Amino acid sequence: MAVKTVTENRKARHEHHILETYEAGLALTGTEVKSLRAGKANLRDSYARVENGELLLYNMHISPYEQGNRFNHEPKRTRRLLMHKYEIMRLLGKTREKGLSLIPLKVYFKNGFAKVELALAKGKKIYDRREDIAERDAKREMDRAVKERLKLY
Repeated sequence: MAVKTVTENRKARHEHHILETYEAGLALTGTEVKSLRAGKANLRDSYARVENGELLLYNMHISPYEQGNRFNHEPKRTRRLLMHKYEIMRLLGKTREKGLSLIPLKVYFKNGFAKVELALAKGKKIYDRREDIAERDAKREMDRAVKERLKLY
């Protein structure tokens, strides 16, 4: 099972508590697939939503294909995500809860198909972010101290 990551939304893990992750297929046009394979995509500020029984991805930017002609795609168009109906309805129920949203974490190719890793997430407060940064700094300091201690022996 060959998995080739195209792009990641690194900011998502800093700004949200990730509760669950899901894998969804991505319905694309030909020039979008070629641009994705070239790595020209951006997930910043993108999100997913369930509308009329369909799962849709908004604000994902895929650059127009350089060799594309008049049939090139719109860079920030709304794209359909492919999941089973019961999964979509389950996500609809969960996103109606207060403060939960669907955020794409990464886009990748799996066995030749474009996939999106979606996360059911809850936004972090500013003090949560500061706590995470403080924990990360403390861990870094401990690792550095341990490394220094091991050098002495």
